[in-house]
Amino acid sequence: MQQIELPGLAPPAPPDIRAVSASVERFALARDPMVDIALAGHAPVYLGVSGGKDSQALAYRVHAHLDEVGHAGPRALIHSDLGRIEWRDSIIVCERLAERLGWELVVVRRAAGDMMDRWLSRWEANVARYAALSCVRLIMPWSSAAQRFCTSELKSAVIARAIRARHPTGTVISGVGIRREESTARSRTPAAKRDERLTRARGIGLTWNPLIHWPRADVLDYIRSRGDILHAAYRIYGSSRVSCAFCVLGSQADLQASASCPDNAAIYREIVELEVRSTFSFQSNRWLGDVAPDLLDAPTRAALAEAKERAARRQAVEALIPRHLLYEAGWPTTMPSREEAALLADVRRQVAVAVGLADVGCLDEDAVMARYAQLLHEKAQREA
Repeated sequence: MQQIELPGLAPPAPPDIRAVSASVERFALARDPMVDIALAGHAPVYLGVSGGKDSQALAYRVHAHLDEVGHAGPRALIHSDLGRIEWRDSIIVCERLAERLGWELVVVRRAAGDMMDRWLSRWEANVARYAALSCVRLIMPWSSAAQRFCTSELKSAVIARAIRARHPTGTVISGVGIRREESTARSRTPAAKRDERLTRARGIGLTWNPLIHWPRADVLDYIRSRGDILHAAYRIYGSSRVSCAFCVLGSQADLQASASCPDNAAIYREIVELEVRSTFSFQSNRWLGDVAPDLLDAPTRAALAEAKERAARRQAVEALIPRHLLYEAGWPTTMPSREEAALLADVRRQVAVAVGLADVGCLDEDAVMARYAQLLHEKAQREA
């Protein structure tokens, strides 16, 4: 595999005294009075690290800042392990960071399983919901830009829970390596804010984004100035970012970069298997199975082609459902007519066949109307 050279990978150059002042200004941290006060009080500091370049620069730069301000409180790197969808080099980079800085590395995991387990269990739950007419359209297994439970459940919540357990009282600081240039949403992110996920009855939590204003070039140059190297995803495989090996928000190029790493082949096949089972593509406009079909055997490639046809049938029949019959916040808003109930029952029969679902209920108009009546009654009771 040809190695890809990126800025920021060469050994650090000898210091230039004339450049010291400019360097300090260039690599300045985003400060906030709440954080400064907490650091002066030696509040515990946890830095979220994924193995990616931003968290790598975050760890080195905040370490230096804490030494500069005389911080004597607890310090730790914290990594949420997403299981078999992680790049193998991610934990290696985190361990190297902890060793070089002399910090503790805390590794946390979701108790109910890893990221792939979450997608699998979500699919099973969504099938059960559909079978009981607790949802009108079949729901995909994957997370998405609108539903980023991959981040909220498997990273943010797990990390916050671990920090709260370690520090039941007092102020705690969670440092994150996000930057404004990464997205429109992040362009409005403040340097720091109070974080309710970290706040306890006897102490507040603060989220601090020290590199929020840094451009990508500064991140790479600062890592180089520390004499470290980047994650293999960048350095060897040419990925533009490090997150899950296969991310629901990843670009075509990044998905291909990940697929070119032999370590990621097993999870690639497992994700494609769920695409085939569910008839939902990994991304809204892209089937992961099309990214690296050479990693799939002939039966799987044939099953993927068939899954695309079944997906088209599912989408076509679900498009016939009148909009007013769809649920809002999990509840129906109106009672269907007998004709509408018959239509919905027919759609459900066709979806069950297309996707290969067994034990699907409400397949005739009387059952559909009875289920809507039941849910509307339960909704009225809740509202009352």
